[in-house]
Parts: sequence; C-alpha cells; structure tokens
Amino acid sequence: MPMKRIFNQGLAHLAARWPALSDKLVASFNPVESTTIPWCPVNKSLAQSKIALVTTAGIHHKDQQPFDMADAKGDPTFRIIDAQTIAGDYKITHDYYDHGDADRDLNIVFPITRLKEMHTAGCIGAISDMHFSFMGHIDGRHVETLVNRTAHQVVRILKELQVDVVLLTPA
Repeated sequence: MPMKRIFNQGLAHLAARWPALSDKLVASFNPVESTTIPWCPVNKSLAQSKIALVTTAGIHHKDQQPFDMADAKGDPTFRIIDAQTIAGDYKITHDYYDHGDADRDLNIVFPITRLKEMHTAGCIGAISDMHFSFMGHIDGRHVETLVNRTAHQVVRILKELQVDVVLLTPA
C-alpha cells in the first residue's frame, strides 16, 4: 500500500478519536459551493413513495472495481448497489474517514436494513432494487466531472427506476 494511503487512513483514524484534530481538519477544508442545486419537493407521502439510497461512503460489492485511492483528487465515478445482496457482499474503499464501525455494520453508512424495516411497517411504499455509492472525497478537476457528468447519469437512472425520494447518507 502506498505511503499516502497509509497516511490518509491513519489521519482518518486519529481524527475519529480526537475531536479537536477533526475540528482542525474540517476548518481547513474549503468546500465547493453552489447556488444552483435543483430542489424537487416530494409530492406524495412516504408511504406511497419509492426510496433509493445514495451514499458517499465508498461502499461497493466485492466483485466491483474499488474506488481509486491513488488519485489525491478522488474518484468521481459511482457504483450501483444491489439492495438484495449488499449486506453480505460489501467492501469499503475510502481512505478519508475511519470506517471501522461501518465495516462491521453496513447500516451505519448505508441503512438498507432500516429501510426494509420501514417498508415492512408501511412507512415507505417501496425500496428501489438499485442504489448508488460514491467515494465522497472529490476535489479539483473531478468536481466538474461529478457535477456535470456523473450526477446526471445517476439522476437519469433514478428517474428510469421511478424513484420518488433519495436518502443521501454521507460518510
């Protein structure tokens, strides 16, 4: 494993354990801001809605290509997640947060079991068979790719799936 990956994983581990370090890291981050984020109000009840998960936790099925950790600017691609098999077949490829707990319990970053419970209870109408995962550390040249290409691809698929509500789970 390259030294940069080891450093990033170590820093994420330390930041998770020392809030003061985490606060300093967050304060040093300069996020990309947008005033053009589209908003689409929900026009039906959750009990009638089809829900999909979108996460920035870097999860993927074990047989899928891992997210690119060698590029310091991140990986603007996505992985399609199968709701039926992900609980027993996942890996997390993300060096910028400590995912030790999520490695043991997927629902911390991808609450598919909770959605299934809500569906059984009648709180939500349906759960999409397809969900989406990104590697949440995107910077520099990849921001444009994410915003202008990748996000549009995912939105197109979500519309084809007739998803009404997307639950974003950041990591």
